[in-house]
Amino acid sequence: MKILVIEDEKMLAASIQDLLKEKGMESDAAYDGEEGLLYAGTGVYDLIILDVMMPRLNGYQVARRLRQQKNGVPILMLTAKSELLDRVEGLDSGADYYLTKPFDSRELLACVNALLRRQGAEVDELRFGNTALDLSSGKLVCGENELRLSAKEFDVMRLLMQAKENNLSKELILSRVWGFDSEAVENHVEVYVGFLRKKLKSIRSNISIVAMRKLGYHLEAENL
Repeated sequence: MKILVIEDEKMLAASIQDLLKEKGMESDAAYDGEEGLLYAGTGVYDLIILDVMMPRLNGYQVARRLRQQKNGVPILMLTAKSELLDRVEGLDSGADYYLTKPFDSRELLACVNALLRRQGAEVDELRFGNTALDLSSGKLVCGENELRLSAKEFDVMRLLMQAKENNLSKELILSRVWGFDSEAVENHVEVYVGFLRKKLKSIRSNISIVAMRKLGYHLEAENL
């Protein structure tokens, strides 16, 4: 599971990330509404934890824009505002649940787990075209054909399957798979995309990994 924390209080964001890490969940943090909207638009997150009072764009605006973009990622909204009208506005803007600060860490985790369970089949597999990525076994599956991916191949393919037709830049893939502190370069992304293209072809997948100049990669499915 990969979670995006959009919270301008950096200490609180870090404490939430530590809590999620303890439970085996990956997370990224953004510290204002515009940055959060940019991250969320990649389509690689299973859940967004979203603060309301932030610079540039507030949480209500971020949630509304995501829903206008047809982004259905679950949103857990955090705020110090506890009035009924504030909670109603949060839910009307597209949030799935509204948690008032200060909150107990157990309550936060319970909300996170409840929203992730709503993801249904995506917890077990990601599917695009005639092909599935089995998240438990790390295999690409197309009909009766299947291939196990290496750890890095799996991570790159998972990002692409989550983003589907949305472009992912080489920089974003590099940071998500290899990490910000890695010495890996963009050529590493190109090499692993090449590996994945060969494996998709070998299992007769109708998925293509398409490169867009200066924009990165996205998936397309051909009608067979």
